[in-house]
Amino acid sequence: MKPEFKEVSLCVFDAYGTLFDVHSAVRQHVHSLGPQAQAISMLWRQKQLEYTWLRSLMGRYVDFSQVTAEALHYALQTHAISDAALEQRLLLAYNQLSSYPEVIATLRQLRGAGIATAILSNGSPNMLQAAVRYAGLTDLIDQVISVDDLAIYKPDPRVYQLALDAFGVTKDQVLFHSSNAWDVAGAVNFGFNVAWVNRFSQPPEPLSRSPDLEIDDLHQVVAALSI
Repeated sequence: MKPEFKEVSLCVFDAYGTLFDVHSAVRQHVHSLGPQAQAISMLWRQKQLEYTWLRSLMGRYVDFSQVTAEALHYALQTHAISDAALEQRLLLAYNQLSSYPEVIATLRQLRGAGIATAILSNGSPNMLQAAVRYAGLTDLIDQVISVDDLAIYKPDPRVYQLALDAFGVTKDQVLFHSSNAWDVAGAVNFGFNVAWVNRFSQPPEPLSRSPDLEIDDLHQVVAALSI
């Protein structure tokens, strides 16, 4: 194990975009959405994130399932699609997201090495449990932690504290993983060891110091931890 990670005993993962491919919901319904499908998926995700931040700032929390539904409705309206049945099918598909190809193998290796695993997510408990079951991760995740316990969204520092409280560990014992640069910045500022899973070669956000690791996928975490 590298010196900076010698104390790590818990790997914490963001869910959406890190373990689960958020765009796989729309891909299930490309035939119904046509050539606008990719643009709809991108706008859906953009608005989903924006609404979490805005609701946190306004002190008007609703759970992630409602945020996701409102963001989808906006995206469909923007692209002049009015189809209530299709809208419901897309929302159901969000509980059946594909996990990225390396996720299961990585989690198995971590568990085999005695490292605890957790999800720390903006997702509501029901959404997260459905996604975990669908992806076959139930036996590979020790605990699923939702912001619902606080009624505020990441990157509020109180959310990252939930992982410490749940496992009774210190910041030095945690390696936090996210594909979302804003989430990476939040975790860095909180004081975690942080791995940015930069799947799409995005530029960094100028919100914090650099993360401890920048990797293309989760396979590289195993090498970084020397397990």
